[in-house]
Amino acid sequence: MFATLETYSGALLELVGVANSAAKAIPPLFPLSASVAVNPFLGQGDEPLSLTAARLARVGGTRVTPRRSYWAAKIAAGEMTEADIAAALAAIKGDAPDLAEIRVALGHDTPDPVALPTVAELAAEVSGIDWPALIEDRIGAWAAGHFDEGQALWQQARTGGAFSAWRDFASRDLTPEILGLNGFCAFVAETNRAHWRAIGRASERLGVGPVAAPTAFHRWLMTLGGWAQYARYLLWQAELNGERDSTVTELLAIRMVFDEALFERYGDSIAARWAETVAAHEAPLAPTRDQIIDTVLQEAAERAQQRALAGILPTGTPPQRQGRPDLQAAFCIDVRSEVFRRALEAQGEGIETLGFAGFFGLASAHRAAGSDLTERRGPVLLQPGVTSRAAEPQGADLSRRYTARARRAWGRFKLAAVSSFAFVEATGPLYAGKLVRDALGFGGHAATDPAPALDPALDLTTRIAMAKTVLSAMSLTRNFAPIVLIAGHGADVTNNPHESALHCGACGGFAGDVNARLLAGLLNDPEIRAGLRDDGIEIPADTVFLPALHHTTTDAVTLFEQDLPATSTARDLSRLKGWLSAAGHLARAERARRLPRAANPAALAARARDWAETRPEWGLAGCRAFIAAPRHRTGGADLSGQAFLHDYDWHRDRDFGVLELILTAPVVVASWISLQYYGSTVAPGLFGGGNKLLHNVVGGIGVLEGNNGAPRPGLPWQSVHDGTGFQHEPLRLSVIVEAPREAMSDILARHPGVKALFDNGWLHLIAMDQAGRLAWRYTGDLHWSAFAGGVKATADEAGTVPSPGTLAAE
Repeated sequence: MFATLETYSGALLELVGVANSAAKAIPPLFPLSASVAVNPFLGQGDEPLSLTAARLARVGGTRVTPRRSYWAAKIAAGEMTEADIAAALAAIKGDAPDLAEIRVALGHDTPDPVALPTVAELAAEVSGIDWPALIEDRIGAWAAGHFDEGQALWQQARTGGAFSAWRDFASRDLTPEILGLNGFCAFVAETNRAHWRAIGRASERLGVGPVAAPTAFHRWLMTLGGWAQYARYLLWQAELNGERDSTVTELLAIRMVFDEALFERYGDSIAARWAETVAAHEAPLAPTRDQIIDTVLQEAAERAQQRALAGILPTGTPPQRQGRPDLQAAFCIDVRSEVFRRALEAQGEGIETLGFAGFFGLASAHRAAGSDLTERRGPVLLQPGVTSRAAEPQGADLSRRYTARARRAWGRFKLAAVSSFAFVEATGPLYAGKLVRDALGFGGHAATDPAPALDPALDLTTRIAMAKTVLSAMSLTRNFAPIVLIAGHGADVTNNPHESALHCGACGGFAGDVNARLLAGLLNDPEIRAGLRDDGIEIPADTVFLPALHHTTTDAVTLFEQDLPATSTARDLSRLKGWLSAAGHLARAERARRLPRAANPAALAARARDWAETRPEWGLAGCRAFIAAPRHRTGGADLSGQAFLHDYDWHRDRDFGVLELILTAPVVVASWISLQYYGSTVAPGLFGGGNKLLHNVVGGIGVLEGNNGAPRPGLPWQSVHDGTGFQHEPLRLSVIVEAPREAMSDILARHPGVKALFDNGWLHLIAMDQAGRLAWRYTGDLHWSAFAGGVKATADEAGTVPSPGTLAAE
């Protein structure tokens, strides 16, 4: 293939670039300790859904849209109309099907795509040996130890990188040879220790040049499942820290060495089929007619839900609130908060709620009491901006620290390779009582840690600036209530490896209690309040910021009363507790109607403690919209826990800095959540977490579906399906913002990565006018058109950018 050394070196450099690009096409898998929702199409953000459909059909053998029978049922139910389909067709650029063709297509489903075969799959066909399964097993056996994050006490050395470590393992692993791959150990030992050289040699022997390599490399990486995605997480973290990591491409080299060895063994039998496969990889990617039709139906369904949303949002002039509110409660924008906010507001006219990203503007590198681990409690898109730690227990509370450390030591003893079997034999019967209690749903909450505090080295000026930034971003700068509740959220579950995925995504997969307590402590500080007063934000002397934790599984709320200043006059919280209790009852009643086997609202608490419950809550299943507007634009509307609600008043956002933050951080985080649920629903075999009943934790990283192989990324099937139908309707997120279109266009122009998400349809962007109507739709490349099905607003109503003098006057 390469005639000269110079040709070989040039081709290798080109292959290096292709391999690095293929690595970026894989989504990251965050470890279970702090897992967050990840957009499985992260590497395809710069292309439309139809082209991604062609790509993932080739490299993953999966469809990326629901079956047509699913949409046909929606049409039959009246939830989607031919007018929606016609609007979607009109938005297509280039050759598009017509409505008659769509009608015919709805009458039959297309077969699932089949990925281009690997050498291992071709070798399996001619040998009768399941080589793909053997490769998955042997890589999994090595990777489980190599990448282990603390589950195992005997860990492999990680010096020299993944490829070097695997060479040492595989050159002594006789399993492939026992099954028929003669000389494999020697073959591995002869590979170059540099993984790039190994990729180059395998590419040459397999005839994969730079034209075929983009999807061929992507295909090999897809066969590695969660291991490739965990390696992508390592690359993500390295880049966030300004560093480099080559683990993904090293895994690619490992996978290619297996196929190179199999080609030497079976080449005479499969050479022609493999040449056809390489030629197919060289062919340009283009969506088929069926894939275009399927993406039209997807777009039509999304327009249908936008039309339905436009019909339930209140419009017109908002009512003017008289006097000071009794309570202001800030919740995370999480869709689960929408249900509780609605229930809380129903307790009295003097209650206001607002939504803000649940890390509350303080992305913290945090250490809990008695812990040596640093927790990143902020969006994974950002580096921590502050450091914090819980106050260490003193006096009698010291026993809690020692108890926690003893429990960790005891847990490691139970899992140790030497002692685990003896532990089960000796103490297993003692756990019978605990199993019975857990099975019957008895248990309690752990004690509360001392209040966390920001790094004392943070100077007062910086703290004041942080407080002002957060309050401004929350549109909370005046008319403060006597009590301002800062409510983070977390999930109470038992025996659930995906527990962190039910916590706060904005807090990096942790509960939001730490961030809520940090912000409340900041805003209760008299010196910071004095500084805010000088900056034009007057917080009344009797206002206190009370941190809380909303338990999304049970809709109970924990108040951290002990964090209130000693001088606070808000010690009588009985009225607040009554409101929260009544709101919790209403929220539980609403959620219970949706959950299987939830006979009544009281049953939700038992589900949270039941170690056998596969659906303690639905999490964010059903999420479909993100609305950034004042609360009166959504207040009173039953959004059924399907919308992220971010309070935003553009009239107070002088330079649109808050709008820029919303579009580039919370919206992107919400898109990751939405698309993870989407991917786990439409492509569960590739992007879903499999069956919870078969899960085993591996390395503290992820879950295996069974006892070997690769971790399953994404959400378990039980998290999106109730056994009879979807609980998550696979729709791409609709982002609705009350702000001038020109301001949003300017922001998108400065952030091409975010712009690409909207340009390629991974997100929809709709501008709300000053009457609360959905008025303008972003159509791509910084262009807008009137929102179909709505009332066209005038330029003034839609919100043109006013002059600085106008903003100042307002």
